[in-house]
Amino acid sequence: MADRYFGTYHRFKTASKDAGGALMSADNLVGGKFAIEFDHDGTAQVAWLANPFGKRVGFFDPAFSRTLQVYAARGFTLVAVLSYVAFRNAPSPGEYFGECAVMAYDPADAAAFDRFADAVAARMADGVRTKVDLGPEAAQQVVGSEGAWLPKQTVPMPQAEDGVVVMKARQSALDKVVEQGRAGNKGCYVASVAILVAVVAAVLLGIASCTGLL
Repeated sequence: MADRYFGTYHRFKTASKDAGGALMSADNLVGGKFAIEFDHDGTAQVAWLANPFGKRVGFFDPAFSRTLQVYAARGFTLVAVLSYVAFRNAPSPGEYFGECAVMAYDPADAAAFDRFADAVAARMADGVRTKVDLGPEAAQQVVGSEGAWLPKQTVPMPQAEDGVVVMKARQSALDKVVEQGRAGNKGCYVASVAILVAVVAAVLLGIASCTGLL
């Protein structure tokens, strides 16, 4: 299986502070599955992350881009799952960056690994970074279980860096409401919005009461 599956966590950069700011929107959720597209920057191919709405939001370094291009040339399916978004405040004006779980797999095993990637994404939404760097035996377990098997091992977040703030590393309750609405679960979406509105109203009412505004 070593030649039929590849997986790792890898950091990506953004083109500018303004462009990177888009990563904070609900269009780019932690646990979201991103496509990988290639473009030539004049010297080499660059692997870009494209969100579910087709917008490019980040890119990988040249060495990793070359690795992914090799898998793409072999006809492999490429998918990235957003793990976190961070902001570095120096040098000015600062920059957004992040990390993804990146997987590439042979089309012959696509059904199993598509399901595996979906499960990794679901856990990522809750802040759980499932190990995706699988050895041959683990990859075979994924295929043998038709994608139902997941490793118990997780990958820790990178060590804290001076001047770096992790902006998001899991989905918020509001993020999940947005996803439910996009998935067409209208009843659950409306009920969730109503609950959130009620909670916000209760908090505001409590604040107003404590401060003597009511």
